[in-house]
Amino acid sequence: MRVQGAKVLVTGAGGFIGSHLVELLVRRGAKVRAMVHYDARADQSNLELVSPEVRGAFEVVSGNVEDPYFVASAVKGQEAVFHLAALIAIPYSYLAPASFVATNVQGTLNVLEACRTQGVSRLVHTSTSETYGTALYTPIDEQHPLQGQSPYSASKIGADKLAESYHLSFGLPVATVRPFNTYGPRQSARAVIPTIIAQALASPAIRLGSLTPVRDLNYVLDTVAGFVAVAESDAAVGQVVNVGSGSAVTIGELAALILRIMGIEKEIVVDQARVRPEKSEVMALLADRRKAEALTGWTPRYTLEQGLRETVEFVRAHLDRFKPDVYNR
Repeated sequence: MRVQGAKVLVTGAGGFIGSHLVELLVRRGAKVRAMVHYDARADQSNLELVSPEVRGAFEVVSGNVEDPYFVASAVKGQEAVFHLAALIAIPYSYLAPASFVATNVQGTLNVLEACRTQGVSRLVHTSTSETYGTALYTPIDEQHPLQGQSPYSASKIGADKLAESYHLSFGLPVATVRPFNTYGPRQSARAVIPTIIAQALASPAIRLGSLTPVRDLNYVLDTVAGFVAVAESDAAVGQVVNVGSGSAVTIGELAALILRIMGIEKEIVVDQARVRPEKSEVMALLADRRKAEALTGWTPRYTLEQGLRETVEFVRAHLDRFKPDVYNR
């Protein structure tokens, strides 16, 4: 299918990746319905930061993926659905695992069933590289075993398997995108890169969790281009597709690189309150992206340094959105 001219629903549209995806879809000519989490203040989160030429060019609906009736009404009349709505904060999943099951598992089931009953032409389901757990080998291809090393990753494995089951049981045209660590403008202080940048600008030291985990970092504009490429690829239906850069750095190396880019010297300190439980920490993530290229032609365009410079400028311009000295789970 082609997104140009198609009626497209994006769940989780107010999120970091979701808001960038809405922008890209509008620019590609899609008729976008953007679903955001209901808020009595009518807060549209990151959709309020989209480019001026995109504002007003999409429909916004507010609700909750945990409600099957609302999901059915949001999906009605849509040709394609990009399902991004999820709880994603790993440390918070240690405290509130039932919330992750309700949103990530039950919410995904609601989306799958709505798409099945209403005959949606394409569903793109969002997974996460965290489902692989600590790499048994690298680079990680889509055949790597899944390991539930946190309640968050376990909930996403459950959601992924539901998506797989709906394809195999009902022929639902669903493709699963498995993004590796995405970063860029609009990412919250929950994530490590905005945390490092905000602390570099406003704190006496850089306080982080473990510095040794290895991460594959993909700039957000590359990630959302991967989503659209998967949606438009008939060959990707029924498949899981990694979307990652294919290169990786340790968290310690990342912090040092950001400080160098910013021209700032500060001590990097391990804060034990931010360290994951030993068996829950995912030590190495590095994407094998050959399947994405083979099925869709997608490859990343941004280097890590290019993406980091864009992210630094965003955090610098919106520092009031961040609380550098508060550990945001």
